[in-house]
Order: sequence, then structure tokens, then C-alpha cells
Amino acid sequence: MPHWLVIDLEATTDEGGWPVTDMEIIEIGATLVDRKGRELDQFQRFVRPLRRPLLTPFCRELTHITQANIDAAQPLGEVWPAFERWLGHHHTRLEGWASWGDYDRKQLLQDWQQMGLVSVLANVPHMNLKQRFAKARRLERPLGLNGALQLAGLQFTGQQHRALEDARNTARLLPLVLPL
Repeated sequence: MPHWLVIDLEATTDEGGWPVTDMEIIEIGATLVDRKGRELDQFQRFVRPLRRPLLTPFCRELTHITQANIDAAQPLGEVWPAFERWLGHHHTRLEGWASWGDYDRKQLLQDWQQMGLVSVLANVPHMNLKQRFAKARRLERPLGLNGALQLAGLQFTGQQHRALEDARNTARLLPLVLPL
């Protein structure tokens, strides 16, 4: 049975946002689901940013990630190989990977290149679920994750702007856009 991987990243930022080139991953959340959106496995790790190791007050408030969480974490160069080992158990059945919007894909591509990291995901099709959902629902423009869940008659579960919870909520919308 084919599986889908849904990934969400949290990253350093400040009020008004930063360009992707200035952002660093501080949390990786991933849920492996079947085509019906049922979770089969999950991965969550905090990541210590190297260029700007101090989280802004805005970032801490938005994500509910503490400075202590980040200070105790490993840098991406160590966390990503752990993610790849976890994914290695599943990648042969992976039909694709998805994220809400294109930010997560762009951030990962940038970081893999900058750090010389290799990922099996580079050869797996990516779905921008935000765009796919908007197209499936014939919306004028894409909605945020919470708005899309509400439109689908679902409530967000867990803490918003935490990687694993965001990935799990995104995965709940996957069956609504996949062909049967």
C-alpha cells in the first residue's frame, strides 16, 4: 500500500517575516500516512539554528518553542541524517511527500544544498497541498491550513505552529485531494 509523507517545518523568524534565505529550521515534524490519512509513523525533532541561535520573542510566542528546546537540540547536519534513517524504513512505499504550501520544500532544498546533505526526498514527487486543495475546491486563492480545515468541516487539533501537529492536521486534508 502506498504511503504519503507530510512534512512541516518551523523556522526562525520575526515580526513581518524573513526571506527563506535568512530562516533556519528549528523543528521538523513529519507524519507518514496511508492514502486515507491514517498515521502509520511520525518523526519530530527540534533543531538548533547556527547563524541566529537566539529565538526572537515573536518566534517563541508564535511557535511555543522555548530557547531551552533549541539550546538542547542538535544542528540540522545531525538531525537530518536521523530523519533519513527513520525514513529509510518507509521510503520504498513512498508515493510522494506533501507540505502545506511551498515554503517547506524551498527551505529543505536550500538547506540540503548549503550543508551538503543528501535526501531521498529529492527524488520523490512533492505536492503543494495548499495549492492542490484550493484547486480541488475551486477557490479563488488558497487558504491557510486552519481555514482549509474549517472549510472541510474539521477543527485544528493540537498546538498551531508546532511542526508535528501542523503536519498531522495537513495530513487530514490529503485524502480530500488524492484521486481514489
